[in-house]
Amino acid sequence: MFLDDGWKPPREPSWEPPARKPPLTKGQERAVIWIVGLNVMLLFVAPIGGASVVHAFVALFGRG
Repeated sequence: MFLDDGWKPPREPSWEPPARKPPLTKGQERAVIWIVGLNVMLLFVAPIGGASVVHAFVALFGRG
């Protein structure tokens, strides 16, 4: 609307990236690898076990 010739926008403070967490130690890396490996193994084993349980319930309580 009105223009003030002497106006300047306020200076923004200098931007700094947030502080980063230190990298994982060797022990923490090993623990993460074991957890991921166990989860991948269970990804394949658990459905077989679940199917066996369902099959057992069908055999016990189903007709036939």
